[in-house]
Amino acid sequence: MPFDPNTHGPLDVSPLLRLMSAGNWQIELAHERDCHLVIWVTRGQGRMLLDGQCRGFGPHTAICVPARTLFSLELGRQSIGQVLQIGEDIPCGLPDTPMQIRINDMQEQARINSLFDAALREQQVNDDHTAQAIRSYADLIGIHMQRLWQTAPENSKLSAARKLCRAYCARLAEDSEGAFNMAGHAAALGVTPTHLTRVCRQETGKTAAALLTERQLHAARSLLIRTSLPMRDIAQSLGFGSAAYFTRFITQHTGSTPSALRKKARRPATSASAHH
Repeated sequence: MPFDPNTHGPLDVSPLLRLMSAGNWQIELAHERDCHLVIWVTRGQGRMLLDGQCRGFGPHTAICVPARTLFSLELGRQSIGQVLQIGEDIPCGLPDTPMQIRINDMQEQARINSLFDAALREQQVNDDHTAQAIRSYADLIGIHMQRLWQTAPENSKLSAARKLCRAYCARLAEDSEGAFNMAGHAAALGVTPTHLTRVCRQETGKTAAALLTERQLHAARSLLIRTSLPMRDIAQSLGFGSAAYFTRFITQHTGSTPSALRKKARRPATSASAHH
């Protein structure tokens, strides 16, 4: 029986731009996902928030984002790449460590390209063996990335500031119900809100409050377009005090009401609406 993503979560290779099929906000706002991602950028450049740090990247960058890891991605106009997605409940050998590796060696680049291409060919076959085959190629990609990571200059000793920002990002990813405000997270980490804000700005270019807002906004917009939950239920699930407060929050940050965003997402996509 062909693999059913509705049962097991995603298991596929797709163009990188498909991660933002409903709009740039899907990858540009800090958020976490319930699947593992391996992103292979073959052309263009951009910036990425990953593992408590924001860094630029260029062509031939391999990025591993384990499930439930807070991240965001800003792509330049000319960026091209592929992304391997594997549901967090699917056994696989992908690394559980976030990684961003610039691969300069042409043989290594060819090896990554061939593994992605092989997984894509298996996906097109789509028979009883496809899921196992894609998992096998994912295992090989994971092994290859871990070998590269051992010698990558990016894999350096973490500063105290980086460790704190990483811990804060991990807390944001875990706090799906919005139980803590920024000051609450700071207290739990044993620092003042002022110190946490300074460190986050140093490591990511964004304040601690901005990262929290992005994560809430992404979760809210995702629920609006993927579910039919009433506004009050979405507001409650994300820790907002009322549906009215939730509506003000969405309108302030997007310029549209929650109901308008939901209605727009359910219309046939247009090139204009894809960038809101």
